[in-house]
Amino acid sequence: MNTAASTGDHAGRRGADKRDFPYYAGDPVEIIGRGWLVIMVALAVAFAQLELLPLTTFPLNFIPTLLFTGVPLLALMAVTGWRAPAVFRSMGFKGLFTGLGFALLTIVSSMIVGLLMTRVMELAPNNAVADLAAAGLADLLLFLARTFIQLIGEELITILPLLAILWLGVSRFGLSRRRALVIAVLVSTLLFAALHLPTYDWNVVQCLGTIGTARLVLTLAYVLTRNLWVSVTAHVANDWSLFLMSFAGGHLPIATDA
Repeated sequence: MNTAASTGDHAGRRGADKRDFPYYAGDPVEIIGRGWLVIMVALAVAFAQLELLPLTTFPLNFIPTLLFTGVPLLALMAVTGWRAPAVFRSMGFKGLFTGLGFALLTIVSSMIVGLLMTRVMELAPNNAVADLAAAGLADLLLFLARTFIQLIGEELITILPLLAILWLGVSRFGLSRRRALVIAVLVSTLLFAALHLPTYDWNVVQCLGTIGTARLVLTLAYVLTRNLWVSVTAHVANDWSLFLMSFAGGHLPIATDA
């Protein structure tokens, strides 16, 4: 399957800037409408099986996670002539530290928004994080390994729609690149927040506020670097810090009065 097209006019308009966003303007290929449709269907199928497959014990619980990340990647490669995914770029120490910096910014911004929201409403807990307080070390390590894979999928389920909307806005609606990018960021952020509704007891305001804020920062990490590994690093560092704090809170000794 190859539903990508060469687009010399778009590539010419953007010049030889290899750091531009992939796929919307011919770098390395342009994915056309049918290709984006295949990718969107793959993302929907990947998310549906992650939510619905009743595989909750090790090692079977790795299957939905692997499919969640693997199915969109296979679809992306299929529609681009089996090229390596251009959303990933090489990353050295600079990229690593950039990702960690965005992780810190994500933690601080979402914490501020969360504290403000607690003043006006009760926030739903993330039960998976809360359960780590009673988990053993082996369970924690398996959980971290599984979530590492899943968080790559969460970046794909955000950034691939962003690139699709960017292509649609520029190539089909004639929008400027900047305007199309703003729309793509907003829509993909809303999509990401909506996907977290089941996790947070369908609390729309909480998902838009805390999850949406965190997502904007994570997306900014990709927008500024054009490297999904950077946003993955930020996402993993952000989420793992929450997981480890929950685990530590349930296992650190608590001093008691004699």
